[in-house]
Amino acid sequence: MTTPAPAEEFQQYRPRLFGLAYRMLGSADEAEDMLQDAYLRWSGARREDIEQPGAWLAKVVTNLCLNRLTSARAQRERYPGPWLPEPVVTEGGALGPLESAEQLDTVSTALLVLLERLTPAERAVYVLREAFAYGHREIAAVLDLSEANCRQLYRRATQRVAAPTPRFTPRPEQRRSLVESFVAAAREGDVAGLERLLADDVTWWSDGGGKITAARRPIMGREKVLRFLRGALDGYAAGITLSVAEVNGAPALLAHQGDALAAVVSFEAGGDGAISELRAVVNPGKLGFVQRQLAAL
Repeated sequence: MTTPAPAEEFQQYRPRLFGLAYRMLGSADEAEDMLQDAYLRWSGARREDIEQPGAWLAKVVTNLCLNRLTSARAQRERYPGPWLPEPVVTEGGALGPLESAEQLDTVSTALLVLLERLTPAERAVYVLREAFAYGHREIAAVLDLSEANCRQLYRRATQRVAAPTPRFTPRPEQRRSLVESFVAAAREGDVAGLERLLADDVTWWSDGGGKITAARRPIMGREKVLRFLRGALDGYAAGITLSVAEVNGAPALLAHQGDALAAVVSFEAGGDGAISELRAVVNPGKLGFVQRQLAAL
């Protein structure tokens, strides 16, 4: 039996490795860079020294991401305005298999924002445990830590990402209906329709990265968010088209201006089923990956 060429074998693991790197970094472009570095190490390694290619590659990617997170944390502390993860279209399996609600949740925008609270080691343990079902012994081998230390890091991580109140998770069809209703109301300029969809304490977050006009602070409360949306709807008449796609495991709003993607907006629902959070990525530097994905669909 012939052994697959290094590039061919690496491709078998690529979606899983990309999903790992993306969850670790919250950046699709940086995840691509990590895979490039991992492939260089993979292609230069002696095959006879690698008993389990998947585990070997996961360890390499995890440790590359840990090194990257050290500098990324410093950059995000200086980031102009709210930082949001780069959106990724998940319909094509870019982040590996997302066959369960738990797997979908590990790529949600809401969770990726919460993961920013963790130290790099806590994040690695949490991602490996929650998204890839690694045991603590396996995680210890990846991180070169003791099993007891990994258990402690995992316990601390779960406490730090826990929301103050239990999150309401609508059924997939409810979530889709909510987003489609929002898009329909926005297309029609139906402010009253938008108002009915928003919770009293709704919050709008915008990530412009200092590269485009965007709110530097969260906009809180239904009236203030509606006022903001009224202004944004004026842009719709100027050639903005709206659509819905599965992004980060859930329906999201896509806004195009001509052929260019202008924004990706993700949604969270409150306990009453109304929209409680809207997170808009408008930083052009964070939209390139998802635009390439959409062009390939």
